Amino acid sequence: MKHSLLSPLLVGLLLLTGCSQPAAQAGGGGTIDAINHTKWAINHFSVDNQSGIDIIGPFQGGGGGCCYSVPARWTPGMTVRIDWETGQGSSAGFPGYEDEKKFLEWARNIKAQNRQHSKTVPVPDYNGQDVCGITVHFLPCDDVKVTTSCYTYGSPSYPIKEPIRMKEPKVCPN
Repeated sequence: MKHSLLSPLLVGLLLLTGCSQPAAQAGGGGTIDAINHTKWAINHFSVDNQSGIDIIGPFQGGGGGCCYSVPARWTPGMTVRIDWETGQGSSAGFPGYEDEKKFLEWARNIKAQNRQHSKTVPVPDYNGQDVCGITVHFLPCDDVKVTTSCYTYGSPSYPIKEPIRMKEPKVCPN
């Protein structure tokens, strides 16, 4: 009688324990975070169609989408697709709500500045390193870089060194 009860409990426990293993077996898992180096707001973004959750203001960090994992081994040519929308990063000129006509015109002008972007970018080699999800860096000229590093932005070991406040050049390279 004890054996028949023990087996289903043991199997259940093993199955539940296995739920925490895929990210570790996959190479590393964590959140989808971002650093915005531009004057534009990032209204929303995704990595390989997984949402980054947060709106990110100009020159800020955010995100927090869960959960992102990479394969156990990095291979040459590995990429991710980043989709995002940029928009006005401030509420300058907000007329208030009293005059509905002025408010609706202001809102239309803000929305007219929104732009959709999509870019496929390389994933840097992470073999032999701890992996903590993915961090997307939004750069001027609609450029993007990603890292799977567990270090925090600004630490000496963090691989992306661009300053948080970057100016957009008058002419962007193609």
